Amino acid sequence: MIASLMMYLRPETAAATARYWAVIQEELHARGIAAPEMLSNIAYEFEVWNDPDLTLSQTCGMPYRLWLHDHVTLIGTPDFGVEGCPPGYYNSVFVVRANDPRETISDFRAARFTYNQTFSQSGYAAAYAHCRAEGFWFEDRAQSHGHRNSAKTVAEGGADIAALDAVSWRLIRRYDAFAGRLRVLDSTTPTPGLPYIAAAGADRAATAAALRDAITRLTPKDAETLGLRGLVDISKAAYLAVPSPPYGA
Repeated sequence: MIASLMMYLRPETAAATARYWAVIQEELHARGIAAPEMLSNIAYEFEVWNDPDLTLSQTCGMPYRLWLHDHVTLIGTPDFGVEGCPPGYYNSVFVVRANDPRETISDFRAARFTYNQTFSQSGYAAAYAHCRAEGFWFEDRAQSHGHRNSAKTVAEGGADIAALDAVSWRLIRRYDAFAGRLRVLDSTTPTPGLPYIAAAGADRAATAAALRDAITRLTPKDAETLGLRGLVDISKAAYLAVPSPPYGA
Protein backbone atom coordinates (compact mmCIF):
# COMPACT_ATOMS: atom_id res chain seq x y z
CA MET A 1 0.00 0.00 0.00
CA ILE A 2 1.05 3.55 -0.65
CA ALA A 3 -0.52 6.98 -0.28
CA SER A 4 0.62 10.57 -0.70
CA LEU A 5 -0.73 14.08 -0.34
CA MET A 6 2.24 15.98 -1.72
CA MET A 7 0.68 18.55 -4.01
CA TYR A 8 0.24 21.53 -1.68
CA LEU A 9 2.65 20.33 0.96
CA ARG A 10 5.07 22.80 2.50
CA PRO A 11 6.56 23.06 6.01
CA GLU A 12 3.75 25.30 7.21
CA THR A 13 1.03 22.84 6.10
CA ALA A 14 2.81 19.59 7.00
CA ALA A 15 1.27 19.13 10.46
CA ALA A 16 -2.27 19.83 9.23
CA THR A 17 -1.71 17.46 6.31
CA ALA A 18 -0.59 14.72 8.69
CA ARG A 19 -3.69 15.21 10.82
CA TYR A 20 -5.87 15.18 7.69
CA TRP A 21 -4.34 11.86 6.66
CA ALA A 22 -4.90 10.39 10.12
CA VAL A 23 -8.62 11.18 9.84
CA ILE A 24 -8.80 9.88 6.25
CA GLN A 25 -7.11 6.69 7.41
CA GLU A 26 -9.72 6.22 10.16
CA GLU A 27 -12.55 6.78 7.70
CA LEU A 28 -11.06 4.35 5.17
CA HIS A 29 -10.56 1.68 7.82
CA ALA A 30 -14.16 2.16 8.96
CA ARG A 31 -15.22 1.23 5.43
CA GLY A 32 -12.96 -1.80 5.21
CA ILE A 33 -10.31 -0.11 3.04
CA ALA A 34 -6.71 -0.75 4.02
CA ALA A 35 -4.48 2.31 4.23
CA PRO A 36 -0.79 2.80 5.06
CA GLU A 37 0.15 4.35 8.37
CA MET A 38 2.43 6.96 6.84
CA LEU A 39 2.23 9.11 3.71
CA SER A 40 4.95 8.68 1.08
CA ASN A 41 5.19 12.37 0.27
CA ILE A 42 8.85 12.30 -0.74
CA ALA A 43 8.44 9.40 -3.19
CA TYR A 44 8.67 10.12 -6.92
CA GLU A 45 5.19 11.22 -7.93
CA PHE A 46 4.73 8.93 -10.94
CA GLU A 47 5.84 5.90 -8.94
CA VAL A 48 3.09 6.72 -6.45
CA TRP A 49 0.43 7.44 -9.06
CA ASN A 50 1.19 4.26 -11.03
CA ASP A 51 1.53 1.95 -8.03
CA PRO A 52 -0.99 -0.93 -8.31
CA ASP A 53 -1.53 -0.70 -4.53
CA LEU A 54 -2.25 3.04 -4.47
CA THR A 55 -4.70 3.80 -1.66
CA LEU A 56 -4.94 7.53 -2.32
CA SER A 57 -3.04 10.39 -3.86
CA GLN A 58 -3.62 13.73 -5.51
CA THR A 59 -2.44 14.31 -9.05
CA CYS A 60 -2.53 17.18 -11.53
CA GLY A 61 -5.09 17.43 -14.31
CA MET A 62 -2.54 17.23 -17.12
CA PRO A 63 -0.85 13.96 -16.01
CA TYR A 64 -4.31 12.56 -15.33
CA ARG A 65 -5.61 13.22 -18.83
CA LEU A 66 -2.38 12.33 -20.66
CA TRP A 67 -1.17 9.23 -18.83
CA LEU A 68 -3.21 8.16 -15.81
CA HIS A 69 -6.92 8.22 -16.60
CA ASP A 70 -7.07 4.67 -17.97
CA HIS A 71 -4.94 3.23 -15.13
CA VAL A 72 -6.38 4.75 -11.95
CA THR A 73 -9.73 5.39 -10.27
CA LEU A 74 -10.91 8.99 -10.19
CA ILE A 75 -12.20 9.50 -6.64
CA GLY A 76 -13.19 13.16 -6.55
CA THR A 77 -11.84 16.69 -6.57
CA PRO A 78 -11.16 18.71 -3.43
CA ASP A 79 -12.72 22.15 -3.41
CA PHE A 80 -10.29 24.84 -2.27
CA GLY A 81 -12.74 27.71 -2.63
CA VAL A 82 -10.73 29.46 -5.36
CA GLU A 83 -12.19 32.91 -5.96
CA GLY A 84 -13.87 33.26 -9.34
CA CYS A 85 -13.97 29.50 -9.97
CA PRO A 86 -16.79 26.94 -9.60
CA PRO A 87 -16.44 24.49 -6.69
CA GLY A 88 -13.62 22.04 -7.37
CA TYR A 89 -12.17 24.20 -10.12
CA TYR A 90 -9.11 26.43 -10.05
CA ASN A 91 -7.09 28.64 -12.34
CA SER A 92 -3.62 30.05 -12.72
CA VAL A 93 -2.41 33.55 -12.03
CA PHE A 94 0.37 35.17 -14.00
CA VAL A 95 2.70 36.92 -11.57
CA VAL A 96 5.29 39.56 -12.41
CA ARG A 97 7.44 41.88 -10.34
CA ALA A 98 5.41 44.59 -8.67
CA ASN A 99 7.60 47.32 -10.19
CA ASP A 100 7.48 45.94 -13.75
CA PRO A 101 5.69 48.62 -15.81
CA ARG A 102 4.31 46.24 -18.45
CA GLU A 103 0.51 46.07 -18.23
CA THR A 104 -0.78 43.20 -20.40
CA ILE A 105 0.20 39.61 -21.06
CA SER A 106 1.10 40.53 -24.64
CA ASP A 107 3.61 43.05 -23.31
CA PHE A 108 5.56 40.04 -21.97
CA ARG A 109 5.78 38.08 -25.23
CA ALA A 110 9.57 38.59 -25.37
CA ALA A 111 10.01 38.08 -21.60
CA ARG A 112 11.53 35.11 -19.78
CA PHE A 113 8.81 32.75 -18.57
CA THR A 114 9.54 30.30 -15.76
CA TYR A 115 7.42 27.23 -15.08
CA ASN A 116 7.42 24.33 -12.67
CA GLN A 117 7.00 21.37 -15.07
CA THR A 118 5.98 20.92 -18.70
CA PHE A 119 3.34 18.42 -17.51
CA SER A 120 1.76 20.92 -15.11
CA GLN A 121 -1.76 22.08 -15.96
CA SER A 122 -1.51 25.27 -13.91
CA GLY A 123 2.13 26.11 -14.51
CA TYR A 124 2.38 25.29 -18.20
CA ALA A 125 -0.71 24.06 -20.08
CA ALA A 126 -3.04 26.79 -18.82
CA ALA A 127 -0.41 29.42 -19.58
CA TYR A 128 0.10 28.00 -23.07
CA ALA A 129 -3.64 28.09 -23.87
CA HIS A 130 -3.97 31.63 -22.50
CA CYS A 131 -1.01 32.99 -24.44
CA ARG A 132 -1.85 31.20 -27.69
CA ALA A 133 -5.23 32.92 -27.57
CA GLU A 134 -3.24 36.18 -27.55
CA GLY A 135 -1.25 35.00 -30.58
CA PHE A 136 2.08 34.03 -29.02
CA TRP A 137 3.96 31.64 -26.78
CA PHE A 138 7.06 32.45 -24.77
CA GLU A 139 10.23 31.57 -26.64
CA ASP A 140 12.44 32.26 -23.63
CA ARG A 141 11.46 29.62 -21.04
CA ALA A 142 13.20 28.21 -17.97
CA GLN A 143 12.11 25.37 -15.71
CA SER A 144 11.98 25.98 -11.95
CA HIS A 145 10.69 22.59 -10.65
CA GLY A 146 8.07 24.14 -8.36
CA HIS A 147 5.49 26.92 -8.14
CA ARG A 148 7.21 28.49 -5.16
CA ASN A 149 10.51 28.34 -7.05
CA SER A 150 8.87 30.05 -10.02
CA ALA A 151 7.49 32.85 -7.88
CA LYS A 152 10.81 33.34 -6.10
CA THR A 153 12.70 33.36 -9.40
CA VAL A 154 10.51 36.16 -10.72
CA ALA A 155 10.77 38.13 -7.47
CA GLU A 156 14.56 37.88 -7.59
CA GLY A 157 14.83 38.87 -11.26
CA GLY A 158 15.81 35.49 -12.71
CA ALA A 159 12.68 35.50 -14.86
CA ASP A 160 10.00 38.03 -15.72
CA ILE A 161 6.74 36.10 -15.47
CA ALA A 162 5.32 32.83 -14.17
CA ALA A 163 1.96 31.06 -14.10
CA LEU A 164 1.08 29.76 -10.65
CA ASP A 165 -1.64 27.45 -9.37
CA ALA A 166 -4.06 29.78 -7.56
CA VAL A 167 -3.97 27.63 -4.41
CA SER A 168 -0.17 27.64 -4.42
CA TRP A 169 -0.23 31.43 -4.87
CA ARG A 170 -2.55 31.69 -1.86
CA LEU A 171 0.02 29.80 0.23
CA ILE A 172 2.93 31.82 -1.15
CA ARG A 173 1.19 35.07 -0.22
CA ARG A 174 0.48 33.71 3.23
CA TYR A 175 3.95 32.40 4.07
CA ASP A 176 6.63 33.91 1.78
CA ALA A 177 7.87 37.47 2.26
CA PHE A 178 9.03 37.70 -1.35
CA ALA A 179 5.37 37.61 -2.44
CA GLY A 180 5.25 41.30 -1.57
CA ARG A 181 7.53 41.96 -4.53
CA LEU A 182 5.06 40.39 -6.94
CA ARG A 183 1.72 41.34 -8.45
CA VAL A 184 -0.91 39.45 -10.42
CA LEU A 185 -0.96 40.49 -14.07
CA ASP A 186 -3.68 38.20 -15.41
CA SER A 187 -5.44 34.89 -14.76
CA THR A 188 -6.46 31.90 -16.83
CA THR A 189 -9.80 30.25 -17.50
CA PRO A 190 -10.87 27.88 -14.68
CA THR A 191 -10.30 24.16 -15.21
CA PRO A 192 -11.00 21.11 -13.00
CA GLY A 193 -8.79 21.10 -9.92
CA LEU A 194 -6.22 18.55 -8.80
CA PRO A 195 -8.11 15.26 -8.38
CA TYR A 196 -7.78 12.54 -5.80
CA ILE A 197 -7.02 9.17 -7.37
CA ALA A 198 -6.62 5.56 -6.24
CA ALA A 199 -5.53 2.35 -7.92
CA ALA A 200 -7.62 0.81 -10.67
CA GLY A 201 -10.42 -1.21 -9.14
CA ALA A 202 -10.62 0.86 -5.97
CA ASP A 203 -14.02 1.35 -4.35
CA ARG A 204 -14.68 4.85 -5.59
CA ALA A 205 -17.90 5.47 -3.66
CA ALA A 206 -16.49 4.30 -0.34
CA THR A 207 -13.23 6.19 -0.76
CA ALA A 208 -15.05 9.39 -1.72
CA ALA A 209 -17.35 9.01 1.30
CA ALA A 210 -14.30 8.58 3.54
CA LEU A 211 -12.79 11.77 2.16
CA ARG A 212 -15.99 13.76 2.56
CA ASP A 213 -16.34 12.69 6.16
CA ALA A 214 -12.65 13.35 6.82
CA ILE A 215 -12.97 16.90 5.50
CA THR A 216 -15.96 17.58 7.73
CA ARG A 217 -13.96 16.30 10.72
CA LEU A 218 -11.08 18.71 10.22
CA THR A 219 -10.74 21.37 12.86
CA PRO A 220 -11.56 24.86 11.59
CA LYS A 221 -7.87 25.77 11.91
CA ASP A 222 -6.68 22.77 9.87
CA ALA A 223 -9.38 23.32 7.26
CA GLU A 224 -8.25 26.93 6.92
CA THR A 225 -4.57 25.97 6.77
CA LEU A 226 -5.24 23.45 4.01
CA GLY A 227 -7.88 25.59 2.31
CA LEU A 228 -10.29 22.66 2.06
CA ARG A 229 -14.00 23.30 1.61
CA GLY A 230 -15.31 19.89 0.49
CA LEU A 231 -15.16 17.21 -2.19
CA VAL A 232 -16.73 17.63 -5.62
CA ASP A 233 -17.62 15.09 -8.31
CA ILE A 234 -16.09 16.25 -11.59
CA SER A 235 -16.37 13.81 -14.48
CA LYS A 236 -13.51 12.12 -16.23
CA ALA A 237 -14.82 13.65 -19.46
CA ALA A 238 -14.40 17.15 -18.02
CA TYR A 239 -10.73 16.45 -17.30
CA LEU A 240 -10.11 14.92 -20.72
CA ALA A 241 -11.74 17.89 -22.46
CA VAL A 242 -9.04 20.30 -21.25
CA PRO A 243 -6.54 20.95 -24.08
CA SER A 244 -2.85 20.13 -23.76
CA PRO A 245 0.05 21.89 -25.47
CA PRO A 246 1.55 20.08 -28.47
CA TYR A 247 4.41 17.84 -27.39
CA GLY A 248 7.58 19.88 -27.09
CA ALA A 249 5.81 23.23 -27.28
